[in-house]
Amino acid sequence: MEGLVSSGINTVRVFGVRKHRSRIFPSSTLHLRNSACEIGIGVVNKHKKKQRFVVAASVGGSKVGHFENTLPSREVLELWRNGDAVCFDVDSTVCLDEGIDELAEFCGAGKAVAEWTARAMGGSVPFEEALAARLSLFNPSLSQLKNFLEQKPPRLSPGIEELVQKLKANDIAVFLISGGFRQMINPVASILGIPQENIFANQLLFGCSGEFLGFDKNEPTSRSGGKALAVQQIKKAHGFKTLTMVGDGATDFEARKPGGADLFVCYAGVQLRESVATKADWLVFNFKDLINSLG
Repeated sequence: MEGLVSSGINTVRVFGVRKHRSRIFPSSTLHLRNSACEIGIGVVNKHKKKQRFVVAASVGGSKVGHFENTLPSREVLELWRNGDAVCFDVDSTVCLDEGIDELAEFCGAGKAVAEWTARAMGGSVPFEEALAARLSLFNPSLSQLKNFLEQKPPRLSPGIEELVQKLKANDIAVFLISGGFRQMINPVASILGIPQENIFANQLLFGCSGEFLGFDKNEPTSRSGGKALAVQQIKKAHGFKTLTMVGDGATDFEARKPGGADLFVCYAGVQLRESVATKADWLVFNFKDLINSLG
């Protein structure tokens, strides 16, 4: 879930990955192509013996950016393969949708919330302020939430179930860290076989009659910098030496700091945020790349 903390983040929907096989490059990093977007591969820096490759993404004919981090370095691969734990963002990473936007749409306030989100994305807004403002636009009741969960089951990103299974088979612990809500993330965790204690997310609060009261502000993910704090707590509690954060947004990248995540993998299979993608240790458009690299 994008944290609304960075200004000028360009976002691009990138559904519809077409796979291309290569003996050299991971599938899906070579080309991303549909009616809306296209990715090409080129060679730069010819003066060096070791060639570097750049992925250029364009949307609707306009170039979005060039990325030199779609092929992981040896050091990045070592951290990924031999790490103790992986923490996943949920919205637009593990799941295809943004939970709060979907809930707002279900409650009849989708447009208003989307417009507020669009305005917030243009400037620096503390996460807790953005969260409170959007919730206040529709104040979901407990009954509305229950109906939503029954009628709108989570849509998982392609490959995430296989990836989580592969990580667990390799004795790598898996956590979910989200600015979304536990009530909506619990079903996702159940599908993936992730225990409740491995979830760090927000909590919607309701009164005795099911009326909306707000959200639990004691959760670390309810405020800016919360994901970084959650990662630090996980490492300290479990004694993990190496931890990877996988996500699509600025709040996910924030977790990549001293004492926090040792590796940040930007997953752009749903949303491509250029300013986040360029900073990532590894940029992937398909979870198959992460699966295949585990051996």
